[in-house]
Formats: sequence, C-alpha cells, structure tokens
Amino acid sequence: MHSLAVLLPLISLTIPLVKAQGATCNVTTKCPETAPCCSEFGFCGTTEAFCLGGCNPLYSSKLDSCLPNPICKSSFHSFANNDRVQSNSSHWDGNATLYDFVVNNGNIMNTGANGGELAMLLTKENGGTRLSTTRYLHYGIVTARMKTGRWGGVVTAFITMSDVKDEIDWEFPGNSTTEGQSNYFWQGVVTQPNHGAVSQVNGDTFGDYHDYTIDWQPEQLRWLIDGKVVRTLKKSDVLTDGVSQYPTTPSRIQFSLWPAGVASSAAGTVQWAGGLINYDDPDYRSAGHFYALLKSVNITCADPVKPSADITGYKYGANSSTNTPSVALTNLTTNINAAAPGVVGRSVEGIRTMLAVLIVAGVFGQLI
Repeated sequence: MHSLAVLLPLISLTIPLVKAQGATCNVTTKCPETAPCCSEFGFCGTTEAFCLGGCNPLYSSKLDSCLPNPICKSSFHSFANNDRVQSNSSHWDGNATLYDFVVNNGNIMNTGANGGELAMLLTKENGGTRLSTTRYLHYGIVTARMKTGRWGGVVTAFITMSDVKDEIDWEFPGNSTTEGQSNYFWQGVVTQPNHGAVSQVNGDTFGDYHDYTIDWQPEQLRWLIDGKVVRTLKKSDVLTDGVSQYPTTPSRIQFSLWPAGVASSAAGTVQWAGGLINYDDPDYRSAGHFYALLKSVNITCADPVKPSADITGYKYGANSSTNTPSVALTNLTTNINAAAPGVVGRSVEGIRTMLAVLIVAGVFGQLI
C-alpha cells in the first residue's frame, strides 16, 4: 500500500484503468460524446489523463476529440538537472513549451555525476518508470545516450509510440548487457514470427554509455548503435494484403525501466526478460532500487511537410481510418486548459472525484 504522497502523482495514470470512470473503447467501440476521449489504456473520459498524450483518435468519439499532438522541434536535451522534466503527471496540461519530458509513472532522480544524468528507478513498489517527450515526432532521427539496467527480469527501453500504437523499439533485457534488441509494430498488431532482431553492442550496456539511434523516415527505418547501422527496414518490404504495416503516425519518444520478470507476466515474457526479478539482489538491497541512466537525447525532426511558424501540432485527418490514418498539421491549441468546452481541465473537485473512485474501486495505492 502506497502513501497518498506517492499516489497523487500517479492519479492521472491510474484513473484510466478504473471502469467506473466511463465506457471502454477499442477498434469496434468508440467513446460516447459524453466521455469522448479514448485513453491509451482503452477507457473513455474528459480529463487530461484521457485527452492528452496517448489519446487514441480512431477510438474516440470524433477524430478531433483528443487534443492535437504538440509539434516536433529539433532539439538537444541534456540532464544537468531535471528542471525540464514534469515529474508529476497530474500537472501536465499539454503545454509543451514548459517541459520537454513528463514522467507518466514511477520515479526519477538526477545523479549529479558526469555533468548530470537522469536516472529512471524501479522499485518493488513503484512498478517501474516511464518517461515521455511532451512533443511528438513525425519522422526524424533520435539518438539517446544511455546506460541500461543489468538485472534479470528488468528491461530498459527506448521507443517511439504513437497514439494508434505505431511503435519502434530499442529494448535491453537486463540478463544480457552486450546486446540490444530492435523491433517495430504497426498499430499494435503482434505478428508471428515477430519483427524483433538482436544486435551486438561493442562494450557493456550497463557499465558504458552508448548511443542508440532510431532513424525513422517515410520510406525507410534504420536502427544504429554508436553511429553504425545495425538494421534496416524498408516500407516497401512490409506490405500485407495491400496495407503497408509500417509506422507512419506521430509518436512520443519514450524511455522506461520496467519489471517484465514478475509473476503476473506471461511465461514467455519472463523468460525473454531473464527470469523473475530478484529483489534480494545486493544492488537493490543497498540502493533500494534498480536504475538506468539517460545522459542526453538528440532529436532531428523530418516532417514530410515542413510546418509553418504558426503550426502547433498534429491531428488526424478527416479521411483517417484504422487501416489508413492520415496526419494533418494544425494551429489549434495543444493545452487542455485552453481547449474548447467539452474537454474538462483539472480542478480540485476533479481530483476529489478521482480519489473517491480509486478508493471505491479498491485500487488506491496500485500502480500501472
């Protein structure tokens, strides 16, 4: 059981899982107009947790029920401190000028070493940490300088994830610190065989910093380690029944340290991650957590159409469908507190309501 102080930053993540908040949404069932936004967890609602990052426009009441995705800006992020990271996700309102990253769940700290390093923490209580960019990428190059975890069952990830579940991955199971695993998904479709591949790292992924790159272009996707291309995928190679199952939609850049090796995971997931997590590991017992370190993130945008100065975000076009989502540029606000009526911002009464529902539903103190 977590204290209220720990739970409050997680309310906006936990509340979408509470069915009492509204209807569910999926490929066959859209959200009703009364709760128009379909959250990344498949529940309908009206607050930040539903209508901001991860809100799925194809499953929402209307394509414009979700707030637009903040536009990409080429940038270099280092972590001398965590001032540009919003660590309390319930305070995130969609204004990407204030913060570069938001902690969706879990906990971070800064080591203060080597000019500053952002540490993502995993404890037995917090269920792992996930960090997302506040802005979205619609093609481009992202390089993350990282040190991964090294413990069986603990997975470090650097991915791009769109609101309709287009995904590009670098993942590092903690049982091996000499390799990285690349993968991609189109709208969350899991294929057999899967799209994963393994690449060797010249060095130790835990002990040494390495540069991991996702080079995502409209017709080609490349994965790189320390500037060397280790895998290439062409859009033309992934046609299935006339549909190109290739990531094409604006995506958040995400970093996470997550507990794959837990009893509730599928047996195959536990095996892939290196077994069940050992919380009696000397590293955990001495520090009270597992960790992975993020030194810098370098983002170069490559939008198919260069946005004009007044463009604020991406939205899904009027002709979007499950098989063929289209992306348009917009100058509408990405800030939920400045959005049109029907999209409700944060309020004291709203927080009270969320707490009440959590308590009634019996999830007070649970994490994602």
